[in-house]
Amino acid sequence: MSYLDYTTGDPVADARAPEGPIAERWDRRRFEAKLVNPANRRKQTVIVVGTGLAGGAAGATLAEQGYRVVQFCYQDSPRRAHSIAAQGGINAAKNYRNDGDSVQRLFYDTVKGGDFRARESNVHRLAQVSVEIIDQCVAQGVPFAREYGGLLDTRSFGGVQVSRTFYARGQTGQQLLLGAYQALSRQIAAGNVEMHPRTEMLDLVVVDGRARGIVARDLITGRVETHIADAVVLATGGYGNVFHLSTNAKNSNATAIWRAHRRGAFFANPCFTQIHPTCIPRSGDHQSKLTLMSESLRNDGRIWVPKQAGDTRAPADIPEDERDYYLERIYPSFGNLVPRDIASRAAKNVCDEGRGVGHGGQGVYLDFADAIARLGRAAVEAKYGNLFEMYERITAEDPYRVPMRIYPAIHYTMGGLWVDYDLQTTIPGLFAVGEANFSDHGANRLGASALMQGLADGYFILPSTLADFLARHPHDEVPADHPAIDEAVTGVTDRLARLLANDGDRTPESFHRELGELLWDECGMSRSETGLRKALDRIPELREEFWRRITVPGSGEELNQSLEKANRVADYLELAELMCLDALHRAESCGGHFREESQTPDGEAARDDERFAYAAAWEFTGSGAAPVLHKEDLVFEYVHPTQRSYA
Repeated sequence: MSYLDYTTGDPVADARAPEGPIAERWDRRRFEAKLVNPANRRKQTVIVVGTGLAGGAAGATLAEQGYRVVQFCYQDSPRRAHSIAAQGGINAAKNYRNDGDSVQRLFYDTVKGGDFRARESNVHRLAQVSVEIIDQCVAQGVPFAREYGGLLDTRSFGGVQVSRTFYARGQTGQQLLLGAYQALSRQIAAGNVEMHPRTEMLDLVVVDGRARGIVARDLITGRVETHIADAVVLATGGYGNVFHLSTNAKNSNATAIWRAHRRGAFFANPCFTQIHPTCIPRSGDHQSKLTLMSESLRNDGRIWVPKQAGDTRAPADIPEDERDYYLERIYPSFGNLVPRDIASRAAKNVCDEGRGVGHGGQGVYLDFADAIARLGRAAVEAKYGNLFEMYERITAEDPYRVPMRIYPAIHYTMGGLWVDYDLQTTIPGLFAVGEANFSDHGANRLGASALMQGLADGYFILPSTLADFLARHPHDEVPADHPAIDEAVTGVTDRLARLLANDGDRTPESFHRELGELLWDECGMSRSETGLRKALDRIPELREEFWRRITVPGSGEELNQSLEKANRVADYLELAELMCLDALHRAESCGGHFREESQTPDGEAARDDERFAYAAAWEFTGSGAAPVLHKEDLVFEYVHPTQRSYA
C-alpha cells in the first residue's frame, strides 16, 4: 500500500475554542480554565523540549508559576536556539504611529495574509496578546529601537500598510531570545528548571493514551534515558531543513514533532511551507545552508531586474529606463512590501523569463541607492548596518556601493502538529507551541509574526491552558518499569543500532541533499500533479535505498554527528512523502502552496474555497502505510474570504 492510497477519516474539530464574540473568546477561555493552587504546582512536572522563543518563554513562565520544569535543547546552551537568528522584528498592534493600526487590523491582515487558511479564533487571540508581549519584553530590558522622543520605533513589513513591527536593528531575534534566556536562567539558578543541554528527544512516551515523557539521547555520551512528567511541551521549531538548503540552522530538525506524529499526534498542513524572498542566492552545489537577509530591508531597498533578458551589464551601467521595478509595477499599493509568497513567486517569474542576475541567473537586485541618496549613508547604516556587514562578509560585495543580490529560499513552515485552541495536540498531555504547531498562519506567514507567535504561546497562552489540563489530571507516578517506557526505549536503541550496523556506501548528507533537491524541484515554489507524483514515486525508493546503503562511522557511545544526521534524515524521508501527498491532494493554490494547475489568468494563486477551506490533519498508520486524512473545516465569520489583492 502506498501513501497515494490514503483514506479520509472522521472530521476533527477544535472543541476548546469558545463561542461568542471573537474579541471575548480568549478572556472567556482563561476564566473558564481550572487553576492549580501554588502548593500543588510544586508536585507537578512539565517537560519542555526546545529553548527558542516559545520554549524559553514557556519554561521560564511555568517555573515562575511554581511548576517543576525539565527542559531540553540539543545546543550547548539554551541561548543558541535558532530564534537568535531572526533579524527584522516582531509585530504588535500598539498603534504608536497613530496610522490606523488596531487589534482588528492585525487580525485582518494575518487572516488575509495567510490566504484564508487559518483559524479566526487563534489569529484574533494572537493579535490581542501581541500588545502584552512588547510590555513584557521592555520590562525584561530588550533594547528595542527608539525614536528621537524616546518612544519605541516601528517599521513596516510585507502584506500590511501600517508600521507595527518593533525591532532592534537587524538583531531582534537575538535580543528577544536573550530576554527569554535571562528569565529562564533565573529559574535554572533557583532550581526550578532542570536544564539538559546537548540532549535530543528521540521519542515520546505515551502511557494509557496520555503523553507522560520522552526518550532522549545525551549527544556527548550517547546515553539514552527516559524522563517522565505530567505533561510534555514541544517547542522544537519547524521542518524547513527537510529541503536541505534553507535559512534554518543546520541542526534544526523535525525529529521531535515527527516522532510525536508517529505516536498519534495529527500532523496538519505539511505542504504549507514558506519561501522567503530575500535570501542570499546559492553560489554552487557545495553549500550546506543559505543565509537570510531580513525582510525589513524591503522598507528602503527597491527590487529590480533588467528589462531585457540576458542583460549581463553591471547594475550601475543599466539606466533607469532599462530597469524593471517589477513589484512596484505589478502591485502599486504595496510595492516592495507585498507578502512573502507573492514576492517570491514574482522573483521566480522574472528569473524564469531570463532576466535574473548573478550566478546562473538566479537572483534579483535589492538596491539601496535611492535610500542612501534620500536619507544619507549614516541613517541607512543605523537601521541596517549589521545586515549590510553580514552580506559583505558572505559575498565580498559592498551593498552601500552595489545592489544586493537576493533570491527566494525555504525559511519557515506553517504546517506542524495539529493543536486545538489550548495548543494541545490529539495526544492528551502533549502541547506544541511556536513553529512546531500549525495554528496561526494559514498558508503564508506575514513577516515579523513568527517571533510574535512564539512569545505569545510561551509567555501568555500555554501557561493558562496547560494549567487547565494539569488541574484536571492530578499528579500520579508512572512506574519506571512500565511497558510503554520499555517499548519506547527499545525502539530508539534498536533504530540507532541499525543505523550503526549498516555497512553501506552513502553518507547521510548525500541522501539529504538528494531528497532536498527533489523537494525543491517538485514541492517548492510551485507544484504540479506531474511533479508531485514523480516525487511520490521516488521518495519510497530513496527511503529503501537509505536503509540499505547508509553508512555511519563511529559508535553510539560518543559524540557522533553522523549518527545524529542519519537519524534525522530517516525522519525527513518519511515527512517528505507526507508533504508531497498533502500538496497533491490540495488541488488549489493558496499562499505558499502554488499549484500550477490552479492560477488566475494573470498568474496569481487561485483558491478553491468550496473544496479546500479546511485544515488537513493527517494521522499516522504505520511506516509506509497509507495515512488517514481528517479535515477541520474553517469557518470565517469576521474576515470573509476574497481573492487576495495587493495591487
